[in-house]
Amino acid sequence: MVKKLREQKHWSQEQLSILSGISIRTIQRIESGNRASLESLKSLAAVFDTDIETLQKEIIVIDKNTEEWKAKPWWLRFNLFGIRRRENLILIEKLCLLVGLGLWGWGFFDPHITTLAPVAFICAYLNAWTVRKGDRDKIW
Repeated sequence: MVKKLREQKHWSQEQLSILSGISIRTIQRIESGNRASLESLKSLAAVFDTDIETLQKEIIVIDKNTEEWKAKPWWLRFNLFGIRRRENLILIEKLCLLVGLGLWGWGFFDPHITTLAPVAFICAYLNAWTVRKGDRDKIW
């Protein structure tokens, strides 16, 4: 969020450093996603005339029009269709796993249901694979 606000004001990191009294290196760390101290957040909030909560907001937008996104494997783009947050994909993975376990347990009462459990487990596995690939490619 800090980088977005800085770019909206057309400031360089050096200018923001001077205005906020924070070192350029600290600003670079904050913009790259590292946690900021409370004092740094207070200084930045004063410079941007906003509150600390706004600065701490996570901006999660996967720009699906860039060449970089188009270069990603088709299965990754397909699995992330409509999903913008890593946490949502992990939630889907856990739900698939729970459904698989539920179907497997229900299979003791109705053996035909057991055949559906592997489908849910495969969905959970594919979601886990997508999360790992997204982490490796730093798309979040």
